[in-house]
Amino acid sequence: MFTSEDQQQIDQLGISHSDIEKQLVQFRNGFPPLPIVKNVSEGDGIHKIQESDREELIGLYETACENLQVQKFVPASGAASRMFKALYEFVADDNASLGTHKDVKAFFEGINKFAFYSDLRKVLQENGKDLDALIAGGEYKTVLNYLLDEQGLNYGFLPKGLIKFHQYDSYSRTAAEEHLVEAAQYAVSKGRQVYLHFTVSPQHTELFRAHLNEVKGAYENEFNVTYHIEYSIQDPATNTIAVGFDNEPFRDENGRLLFRPAGHGALLSNLNKLDSDIVLVKNIDNVVPDRLKADTITYKKLLGGLLIRYQRKIYSFMEALESQPDPADDFVNEVVKFLREEVFYQVAPTFNNLTNKEKRQVLIHILNRPIRICGMVVNTGATGGGPFWVRNEDGSSSLQIVETAQMNLDDPKVKTLLEDANYFNPVDVVCGLRDYKGQPFNLMKYRDDNTGIITEKSQGGKSLKALELPGLWNGSMADWLTVFMEVPAVTFNPVKSVNDLMSDEHQ
Repeated sequence: MFTSEDQQQIDQLGISHSDIEKQLVQFRNGFPPLPIVKNVSEGDGIHKIQESDREELIGLYETACENLQVQKFVPASGAASRMFKALYEFVADDNASLGTHKDVKAFFEGINKFAFYSDLRKVLQENGKDLDALIAGGEYKTVLNYLLDEQGLNYGFLPKGLIKFHQYDSYSRTAAEEHLVEAAQYAVSKGRQVYLHFTVSPQHTELFRAHLNEVKGAYENEFNVTYHIEYSIQDPATNTIAVGFDNEPFRDENGRLLFRPAGHGALLSNLNKLDSDIVLVKNIDNVVPDRLKADTITYKKLLGGLLIRYQRKIYSFMEALESQPDPADDFVNEVVKFLREEVFYQVAPTFNNLTNKEKRQVLIHILNRPIRICGMVVNTGATGGGPFWVRNEDGSSSLQIVETAQMNLDDPKVKTLLEDANYFNPVDVVCGLRDYKGQPFNLMKYRDDNTGIITEKSQGGKSLKALELPGLWNGSMADWLTVFMEVPAVTFNPVKSVNDLMSDEHQ
């Protein structure tokens, strides 16, 4: 199937031939839908923290941070160009008018609300142009060209993390800066140290580094912390081969194989390389200005506190199980009750037929794995992934974040479960990456390779099929111990379109 030139291309990327063969099989066979059992609800799959419990959980987290290394992990490789899709369409439309481009009309009506407004005005002035006059004269495309292209702010090239999101009295902040500010208030460990890790695109790495090196000193002084900032890129070896609709390898106009980035699931290897006890995951565009940060800070600590509480319980169970080859019934029942009522993990029906020695092995297998506490917001009609009870191969049931692409929507029961879903996944995760002996888990062992997603794309005007690896917070963490906790909607304010920055939550 592959020529010598193909082999050389594959070797240069560092992709294994076995991975390519597996991907081709996945294209041909597709992925089985997840066997969803039911929705989660309060007390049955999701925790709603009571006021009386908050102080203890926050205290647990803050005390633990004094001795553990905490790191914030921010997927930040997304280009900002997608934010400006409507603006690009307007520029490309020879007959464009604000009447036919409502998003662009809204953009110009609220242009002074954007944190980059003064920068745009300034760059136009430097080029002998006046922003107000251009708008009054209907020269909207000129304004947008100076916003998007390298002659001006070059926002169409920049990553989303380097776009100015929020305006304050005398200055503005980029999305990346807001993550520094957040981290200084909930991710401080080992003597005022703050560790952050951004996953970025290769073409943006130095821009990120230069920007954060320039601004971090001011925040270190403001919050009395020291930042340790790392960057990594998505490993080319995680790229996946593209195929045509005949499921044969797709070739570009030069006859070369096409490999594509495999979605956020490819970042599992980046996460796996972190040398930290606790990692807090949050997307680059989900930040709010200071006046709304209080809930974000509180609930991040609550997520962390719940992690510490359950980790300690699990560690004590593991130590006891290691020392008891034939544990007593009462102890086995205690562990099973903890799994059912606290972690919401239901052992398989066949569990009761086992001897206590056999139950011990099953419980060790269940407990000795990475753990994540995931914030979930009440669903108000958003599309995307959400939390569900899912049946595992051995008959047990556990919690999973499920994307709609992983569901069999032809099944009326599944369709009803999706329509009645109570919660939505905002990607707000606190991860415990070490076992009870303090050793790091190999995270690659705890993903479900049968949970990838096949999508339709195009290249050079030709349609193709692309393969995304198991998503970072769904398939890549499928075999983790998973706990869901309700968090308020104010903690979820992503910026998908530039006009989202005009909302009250970003002013």
